[in-house]
Amino acid sequence: MRTSRTLGMVMIAPAAIMIFLFYLMPVVLTAIFAMTNMSTATGISGGAWQVTQSAVNRLKGTLPELANGIAEPRFVIDEDGLKELEALKLKPGFAAELRAEHMGDVYPSRREAERDIKALKDRPNTREVKQISDIFNRSVLNTRFESREALVTSLDKLGFKLTPEQQKTVSDATYTGWVWTTENFSTIANSPDMAQILINTGIYVAVTLTLFNVSYALFLAVTTHYMPSNTASVFRAIWLLPRITPVVIYILLWKWLTWDNGFISLFLAQFGVPPKNYLLDSAYNAWFFVILINGFIGASMGMLVFSSAIKAIPQTQFHASEVDGASRWQQIRYIILPQLRWPILFVTCYQTLSLLASFQEIHLSTRGGPGKVTEVWSLAAFHTALNNYTGNLEYGLGAAMALVLVVVGLILSLIYLRVFRYDTLISKPLIED
Repeated sequence: MRTSRTLGMVMIAPAAIMIFLFYLMPVVLTAIFAMTNMSTATGISGGAWQVTQSAVNRLKGTLPELANGIAEPRFVIDEDGLKELEALKLKPGFAAELRAEHMGDVYPSRREAERDIKALKDRPNTREVKQISDIFNRSVLNTRFESREALVTSLDKLGFKLTPEQQKTVSDATYTGWVWTTENFSTIANSPDMAQILINTGIYVAVTLTLFNVSYALFLAVTTHYMPSNTASVFRAIWLLPRITPVVIYILLWKWLTWDNGFISLFLAQFGVPPKNYLLDSAYNAWFFVILINGFIGASMGMLVFSSAIKAIPQTQFHASEVDGASRWQQIRYIILPQLRWPILFVTCYQTLSLLASFQEIHLSTRGGPGKVTEVWSLAAFHTALNNYTGNLEYGLGAAMALVLVVVGLILSLIYLRVFRYDTLISKPLIED
């Protein structure tokens, strides 16, 4: 007994490893990335502190005076500037007097700095005043610091005396590396674009699932069940073409059908209708074709599952019902449908998760357009994390969107199990031995 148990564990180990590596591990990594602000701007390793214009813009919301001050250059009489001034070989008194009377002075504007420079005893001319003031021009804008302390020290030299709270605010705004954060979920919850994408996803999944992946697939399965065997095989093979055709070729065929130089436009041109791109002409047309494109693929799989399930029903039940005078509709209602609860549950769950996660057909056909009318959640996550138009790939936000999709899928699966009474489906039959 112990040997058999050990052998069973050994045989199941490869499957368990595969499940962990290719199912659980991606979910875990997605959850980890979702808790970061990782992007192409931050990189995937520790960053530095850099006062960029975007950092200044972020500071304007919390520390407007500091942000405005950082954005402008300041003029500081320091040792580095004095050494550079001495190297210019102007009058020696310029550097000596500045070192003696103005060492460490900070001027918020060029005008104030030049006023003191003009007041030097050796009286520099206008050209020399401009030349000297340029030497003491100091700014932290677009300057990169390897540590927070270096950033704070540099700001202090420019006359910005920050409290510990202000130091933290500036540090957070200027840090270019990734940090642990939950702001991704706040962004998702508060963004109007995300709300519209969620509505798009709900419409897309509900309509495609109801009309095609379940209803039409069930219609095909029942219809081919009552056909002669050879004829039914031909029809099933035809409906399998959308699924077995490479997705790029499949979408190209739809584009050939719907573009302004495609079949529909050429056909309608015979009746005086001007050509147009029916795929992207309007929101309604885009949704119509997006649902058709994905619906035909989903219907083929449902047809196979339902056809196999109907084949598994004992033929004696159909023969007995015919003897009793039952019509085909009565056979469907009282024999076929009651015994398809399990296949319908499987197809509904599987196709819901598939529609939530798939985006390649929409990406290749409409790219979420026109505008973002057909942008669904999975496509938006792809655009955010891997292929957006601005060039800054937001890995953390994209991972957070993917994690939301995983949670929604789990919740819907649990609802389906409840609605279809999964516990009843797997319960032992009430037949005594």
